[in-house]
Amino acid sequence: MPAPAAGKLIIISGPSGAGKSTLVRRLFADPPGPLETSISATTRAPRQGEVEGVDYYFLTPDEFARRRAAGEFLECFEVYEGGHWYGTLQSEVAPRLAAGKWVVLEIDVQGTLAVLERYPDAVTIFVQPESMAELERRLRARGTEAESSIQRRLEGARRELPFAPRYRYQVTNTELDQALRDLRTILAGQAN
Repeated sequence: MPAPAAGKLIIISGPSGAGKSTLVRRLFADPPGPLETSISATTRAPRQGEVEGVDYYFLTPDEFARRRAAGEFLECFEVYEGGHWYGTLQSEVAPRLAAGKWVVLEIDVQGTLAVLERYPDAVTIFVQPESMAELERRLRARGTEAESSIQRRLEGARRELPFAPRYRYQVTNTELDQALRDLRTILAGQAN
């Protein structure tokens, strides 16, 4: 039996509120290929309904630091809001790629730049809103965040948006169904 074809690493980034998580969920509801998600690790406590090994790997700060020092993370960063660490374990990515899977990482710009050092051929996709005004409208429409959190997210978007041209592909999420079609078209082009 022949060995499976090498997998592909798919990185999807974009500012909070651009719709990337919704797009990824819809993509996985009817995957256009052998997609698998990578489960991130974090030092924050689980939120209600989150499950260990499904939503995240919830590590103690000491365990996270030990694994970080051992070089087990493909990328990891301390997130300002809350002061918690988040990261992608190499053990979540390498075996899946070797098995011919397409591993999807939903990570920020900083994480993407770190991953590209090890996987320069990764397929990078930046999901962006049609405008900052629309992004702010979406964040406010959630009704789940304090004003200070909304302002931090908008500031984060202002820092991230200039990196969009460094991604191989950009998807502008003006309308969700069209953005999903655009994302599917990009991934279909990777099958060759």
